[in-house]
Amino acid sequence: MGIRSFLAQCARTLKLATKPGKTELWLSIKISFLGIGAVGLIGFVIRLLASFINPG
Repeated sequence: MGIRSFLAQCARTLKLATKPGKTELWLSIKISFLGIGAVGLIGFVIRLLASFINPG
């Protein structure tokens, strides 16, 4: 793929892209925070279980 075709594809993508609305943006933010919280909670539970199994 040459640089010219890459730039043409970038321009085409930018023409099709639209800004998200306020509700769509907040939904994305909520889902992201929920995912981050879930991963943190799973890590905390694993750490807690590991401390009970190996108290040293």
